Amino acid sequence: MLSTLLEQGYGEIEDFNCAEKILYGANQAYNLGLDDQALKIAAGFGGGMAIGSVCGALTASVMVLGLLFVKKKAHESSKIKTLTQELFNAYRKEMKDIHCGPLKAKHRTEELKCKNVIVKAAEILDRMIAREYPIA
Repeated sequence: MLSTLLEQGYGEIEDFNCAEKILYGANQAYNLGLDDQALKIAAGFGGGMAIGSVCGALTASVMVLGLLFVKKKAHESSKIKTLTQELFNAYRKEMKDIHCGPLKAKHRTEELKCKNVIVKAAEILDRMIAREYPIA
């Protein structure tokens, strides 16, 4: 699904940042129906919101979870909180961090850039969505 799309290089020609790759890719992989205007919301989340904070691939993944699992607003259900915690805990367990700076130091290469960091977020998101929201 999304992870396969990203492994195949989705978003590289467009020069998307990590958050954009996740949101634009998820829009395609999960048929979210977002238009170009809505997709621009991910732009400022790349590079850990440009300050090396929480990885943009994760923040965009939270956006996807919100789109799929929030009916109107977050406080109507604890599901988004639970899923967000699961995403971050799984990512931290597999990648040893959730912040852009340390992730880049450990996993970024000149050849692949942050591809492995982004694909790992997509793999976790794919697993969660397949379990919670099976798409035919």
